[in-house]
Amino acid sequence: MEQPKPQWFKSSYSASPQNECVECATNVPQMVLVRDSKVSGGPVVSLAHGSWAAFTNAVRAGALHEHRS
Repeated sequence: MEQPKPQWFKSSYSASPQNECVECATNVPQMVLVRDSKVSGGPVVSLAHGSWAAFTNAVRAGALHEHRS
């Protein structure tokens, strides 16, 4: 069976002054796909639904902090 074509979307929270956005596709069975919205033909990160849920829950809870070098 062929995988469905990813249906990419941006979060309503992804607008930043630097235009740094990610796009996600959640219509692919058993995974969430993530890519840089500025490089649509570039690399894609594939995550299990449980891993994506853990990540987004940690973001919402403020458990992740930005580190800049």
